[in-house]
Amino acid sequence: MRLLQKPRFRRLVGCNIQTMSTVRLDQLQDALDWASSDSLTNEAYVCRETGDVYWIPGDAGIADEEEDAPGDIHDIEKYALVPDKHYLDLGNKLVFDFAARYLADQYDDVRAMFRRKGAYRRFRVLLQQRNLVAQWFAYSEEQTRKALESWCESEGLGVER
Repeated sequence: MRLLQKPRFRRLVGCNIQTMSTVRLDQLQDALDWASSDSLTNEAYVCRETGDVYWIPGDAGIADEEEDAPGDIHDIEKYALVPDKHYLDLGNKLVFDFAARYLADQYDDVRAMFRRKGAYRRFRVLLQQRNLVAQWFAYSEEQTRKALESWCESEGLGVER
Protein backbone atom coordinates (compact mmCIF):
# COMPACT_ATOMS: atom_id res chain seq x y z
CA MET A 1 0.00 0.00 0.00
CA ARG A 2 1.42 3.39 -1.00
CA LEU A 3 0.65 5.10 2.29
CA LEU A 4 2.62 2.57 4.28
CA GLN A 5 5.74 3.56 2.37
CA LYS A 6 5.63 7.16 3.68
CA PRO A 7 8.25 7.94 6.31
CA ARG A 8 7.16 8.86 9.81
CA PHE A 9 8.38 12.41 9.48
CA ARG A 10 9.24 13.83 6.11
CA ARG A 11 10.33 17.35 5.53
CA LEU A 12 9.87 18.83 2.09
CA VAL A 13 12.12 21.80 1.46
CA GLY A 14 12.24 24.34 -1.32
CA CYS A 15 9.58 26.88 -0.46
CA ASN A 16 10.04 30.57 -1.14
CA ILE A 17 10.25 32.82 1.91
CA GLN A 18 8.80 36.27 1.29
CA THR A 19 6.85 38.46 3.68
CA MET A 20 4.86 35.36 4.50
CA SER A 21 6.10 31.86 4.21
CA THR A 22 4.88 29.93 1.16
CA VAL A 23 4.17 26.29 0.57
CA ARG A 24 4.16 24.60 -2.82
CA LEU A 25 0.67 23.66 -3.97
CA ASP A 26 1.69 20.16 -5.09
CA GLN A 27 3.21 19.44 -1.65
CA LEU A 28 0.11 20.78 0.04
CA GLN A 29 -2.15 18.61 -2.14
CA ASP A 30 -0.08 15.54 -1.23
CA ALA A 31 -0.30 16.49 2.45
CA LEU A 32 -4.09 16.85 2.12
CA ASP A 33 -4.34 13.38 0.58
CA TRP A 34 -2.11 11.99 3.34
CA ALA A 35 -4.21 13.60 6.10
CA SER A 36 -7.42 12.41 4.42
CA SER A 37 -6.48 8.75 3.99
CA ASP A 38 -9.06 6.37 5.37
CA SER A 39 -6.67 3.69 6.52
CA LEU A 40 -4.72 5.63 9.15
CA THR A 41 -4.97 8.75 11.30
CA ASN A 42 -2.19 10.51 9.45
CA GLU A 43 -1.28 14.12 10.07
CA ALA A 44 0.65 16.69 8.09
CA TYR A 45 1.94 20.06 9.28
CA VAL A 46 3.23 23.16 7.53
CA CYS A 47 5.93 25.20 9.24
CA ARG A 48 4.71 28.79 9.36
CA GLU A 49 8.27 30.11 9.23
CA THR A 50 9.73 28.07 6.37
CA GLY A 51 6.79 26.49 4.52
CA ASP A 52 8.31 23.03 5.05
CA VAL A 53 5.80 20.16 5.19
CA TYR A 54 6.07 17.40 7.79
CA TRP A 55 4.24 14.06 7.47
CA ILE A 56 3.31 12.06 10.58
CA PRO A 57 1.70 8.63 10.14
CA GLY A 58 -1.03 7.39 12.42
CA ASP A 59 0.79 4.06 12.68
CA ALA A 60 4.07 4.38 14.57
CA GLY A 61 5.08 1.00 13.11
CA ILE A 62 5.97 2.64 9.81
CA ALA A 63 8.36 5.17 11.33
CA ASP A 64 11.60 6.14 9.67
CA GLU A 65 14.16 6.47 12.44
CA GLU A 66 16.48 8.71 10.41
CA GLU A 67 14.19 11.73 10.42
CA ASP A 68 12.58 13.51 13.31
CA ALA A 69 9.81 16.03 13.37
CA PRO A 70 10.51 19.11 15.45
CA GLY A 71 9.73 18.55 19.10
CA ASP A 72 7.29 21.45 19.03
CA ILE A 73 5.36 20.20 15.96
CA HIS A 74 2.06 20.57 17.84
CA ASP A 75 2.70 24.26 18.59
CA ILE A 76 -0.03 25.98 16.55
CA GLU A 77 1.91 29.24 16.57
CA LYS A 78 4.74 27.58 14.63
CA TYR A 79 2.98 24.84 12.64
CA ALA A 80 -0.37 24.66 10.84
CA LEU A 81 -2.12 21.28 10.90
CA VAL A 82 -3.16 20.44 7.34
CA PRO A 83 -6.91 19.71 7.40
CA ASP A 84 -8.55 16.71 5.81
CA LYS A 85 -10.88 16.85 2.80
CA HIS A 86 -14.03 16.78 4.89
CA TYR A 87 -12.95 19.83 6.88
CA LEU A 88 -12.53 21.67 3.57
CA ASP A 89 -15.94 20.43 2.30
CA LEU A 90 -14.27 18.32 -0.38
CA GLY A 91 -16.26 15.16 0.37
CA ASN A 92 -19.95 14.68 -0.36
CA LYS A 93 -20.55 18.42 -0.58
CA LEU A 94 -18.17 18.59 -3.54
CA VAL A 95 -20.08 15.78 -5.26
CA PHE A 96 -23.42 17.49 -4.63
CA ASP A 97 -22.14 20.82 -5.92
CA PHE A 98 -20.90 19.11 -9.07
CA ALA A 99 -24.20 17.28 -9.50
CA ALA A 100 -26.15 20.52 -9.14
CA ARG A 101 -24.04 22.06 -11.87
CA TYR A 102 -23.58 19.19 -14.34
CA LEU A 103 -26.25 16.63 -13.43
CA ALA A 104 -29.18 18.85 -12.45
CA ASP A 105 -31.68 16.40 -13.94
CA GLN A 106 -30.29 13.61 -11.70
CA TYR A 107 -29.41 15.64 -8.62
CA ASP A 108 -31.90 13.81 -6.38
CA ASP A 109 -30.61 10.46 -7.65
CA VAL A 110 -27.02 11.47 -6.81
CA ARG A 111 -28.03 12.49 -3.28
CA ALA A 112 -29.84 9.15 -2.87
CA MET A 113 -26.68 7.30 -4.00
CA PHE A 114 -24.76 8.78 -1.09
CA ARG A 115 -27.18 7.44 1.50
CA ARG A 116 -25.89 3.92 0.90
CA LYS A 117 -22.58 2.11 0.86
CA GLY A 118 -20.71 2.10 -2.47
CA ALA A 119 -21.78 5.62 -3.40
CA TYR A 120 -18.54 6.68 -5.09
CA ARG A 121 -18.52 3.56 -7.26
CA ARG A 122 -22.08 4.26 -8.40
CA PHE A 123 -21.26 7.93 -8.91
CA ARG A 124 -18.28 6.99 -11.10
CA VAL A 125 -20.51 4.74 -13.21
CA LEU A 126 -22.96 7.62 -13.67
CA LEU A 127 -20.12 9.94 -14.69
CA GLN A 128 -18.97 7.40 -17.27
CA GLN A 129 -22.51 6.96 -18.61
CA ARG A 130 -22.93 10.73 -18.95
CA ASN A 131 -19.41 11.23 -20.34
CA LEU A 132 -18.50 13.59 -17.46
CA VAL A 133 -15.40 11.94 -16.01
CA ALA A 134 -13.00 14.59 -17.34
CA GLN A 135 -15.27 17.41 -16.10
CA TRP A 136 -15.48 15.78 -12.66
CA PHE A 137 -11.71 15.54 -12.29
CA ALA A 138 -11.20 19.11 -13.52
CA TYR A 139 -13.92 20.41 -11.19
CA SER A 140 -12.57 18.45 -8.22
CA GLU A 141 -9.01 19.65 -8.86
CA GLU A 142 -10.09 23.28 -9.19
CA GLN A 143 -12.23 23.20 -6.04
CA THR A 144 -9.42 21.53 -4.10
CA ARG A 145 -6.96 24.19 -5.23
CA LYS A 146 -9.36 26.97 -4.21
CA ALA A 147 -10.03 25.36 -0.83
CA LEU A 148 -6.29 24.93 -0.12
CA GLU A 149 -5.53 28.50 -1.16
CA SER A 150 -8.30 29.77 1.10
CA TRP A 151 -7.03 27.63 3.97
CA CYS A 152 -3.49 28.95 3.46
CA GLU A 153 -4.74 32.52 3.49
CA SER A 154 -6.59 31.89 6.76
CA GLU A 155 -3.37 30.42 8.21
CA GLY A 156 -1.16 33.28 7.02
CA LEU A 157 0.62 31.15 4.41
CA GLY A 158 1.21 31.84 0.75
CA VAL A 159 0.84 29.27 -2.01
CA GLU A 160 3.34 28.70 -4.80
CA ARG A 161 1.88 26.97 -7.86
